[in-house]
Amino acid sequence: AGGSGGAMAEGEGLVSVDYEVFGKVQGVFFRKYTQGEAKRLGLVGWVQNTRHGTVQGQIQGPSARVRELQEWLRKTGSPQSRISRAEFSDEKAIAALEHKDFQILK
Repeated sequence: AGGSGGAMAEGEGLVSVDYEVFGKVQGVFFRKYTQGEAKRLGLVGWVQNTRHGTVQGQIQGPSARVRELQEWLRKTGSPQSRISRAEFSDEKAIAALEHKDFQILK
């Protein structure tokens, strides 16, 4: 399991992280805006509403870009949303992306 030949800059490895966003995040186009932001950053994964009023999903991509979307999920969201907090879990390095694009799941 030797190191790779330094072709990718440090911090540009691929990561996967799960997220859940709490607050007023349903019925405010939160999923659509999250998808748009993820696509702008070139990330893949998914987003969905949960039964208990939160939004959850998974993000995968270069770690620096994933950080940007995490920050966006924590602070920005859709224009009418009011985020109380965002939780991230199960972060891990991955060898390849496991999704083709960023989808809104029902």
